[in-house]
Amino acid sequence: MKYKMRLHDEPFQLIKSGIKTIEMRLNDEKRRVLKEEDIIEFQNRFSHEILQTKIVKIHHFSSFDELYQFFDPECLGYLKDEIANPKDMEVYYPKDKQKKYGVLGIEIKKNHS
Repeated sequence: MKYKMRLHDEPFQLIKSGIKTIEMRLNDEKRRVLKEEDIIEFQNRFSHEILQTKIVKIHHFSSFDELYQFFDPECLGYLKDEIANPKDMEVYYPKDKQKKYGVLGIEIKKNHS
């Protein structure tokens, strides 16, 4: 299956460059259908550029706090000198939504086709 997701420019560019390999999302109804080997087509919200990726693995967590403890910050999209803070994700997904649905670390790789 192929799914479409939109991203801000910075995470889009980090995925494009191969640095960011984990896309973080709420495990809501829209994301529960995702499976390994599915395609995610990311669209840059600003340039509208498209980037196609394949799901390698889906990691389930109860919160972004838990997810951040599991992964290296760089694969989440943080630069070496940045402090990885799970509160950064609360801008998109409040704590009550995290508690209700749980969260996903979607491990992806760029398609080269």
